[in-house]
Amino acid sequence: MTASSDKPLSGRVAVVTGASRGIGRAAALALAQAGAHVVAVARTQGGLEELDDAVTAAGSSATLVPLDLTDYDGIDRLGAAIYERWKRLDILVGNAGILGNLTPLGHVTPKAWDQVMAINVTANWRLLRSLDPLLRASDAGRAVFVTSGAAHKCRAYWGAYAVSKAALDALVRTYAAETETTPVRAMLLNPGPLRTAMRKAAMPGEDAATLKTPDDLAPAFVRLARPDWSDSGKIYDFPTDRVVAFQPPA
Repeated sequence: MTASSDKPLSGRVAVVTGASRGIGRAAALALAQAGAHVVAVARTQGGLEELDDAVTAAGSSATLVPLDLTDYDGIDRLGAAIYERWKRLDILVGNAGILGNLTPLGHVTPKAWDQVMAINVTANWRLLRSLDPLLRASDAGRAVFVTSGAAHKCRAYWGAYAVSKAALDALVRTYAAETETTPVRAMLLNPGPLRTAMRKAAMPGEDAATLKTPDDLAPAFVRLARPDWSDSGKIYDFPTDRVVAFQPPA
């Protein structure tokens, strides 16, 4: 695989979940513009087709995978299909997530709790379970998962979402430890406040014009996906443009 300065991901294969809108769409397009072939995963066929048009216009290519991430057998089939075609995976962006209801813990229904955990935690574990051998087969496998400050702020009424993101942090850090002696690097990315549909649902009174956009964030995915990225098991904090290591308790 050869890459140029303007196409640093040329020849690389990337999976992006939640790719039909928001952060996922911006990430998928940025990776494609950087030269990667994007395997775009989302529930919405129409949104995927619009992304495909944008990727084609950027001179790259995509494979569209309409898939609900609670279809765990579908995630396994995705891994098998990628192996059949490419024998490896260079980049995994685990972006898909849901907010759930903002309500006291005692008011969260079991169904709502299970749905948040299924998408935000279990689906990402299933992605790693399916795609880990393919990432290890790459000369520089890169896994990037979208986290949130909610994981450690533990604000009232954000319980299900906060717990799910804290679990995601532990999942990715564990994976980073397990791949420490391999070419794989696993990072968490905290976008901070962005102009997204999820943010609008969480903060309906906020002036969206004051927020940065998914397009502003997108270059960070390219940076963390590059073969020369070396950190693992840490958080890239977009609002401060810093890589933050988790600190053990005193």
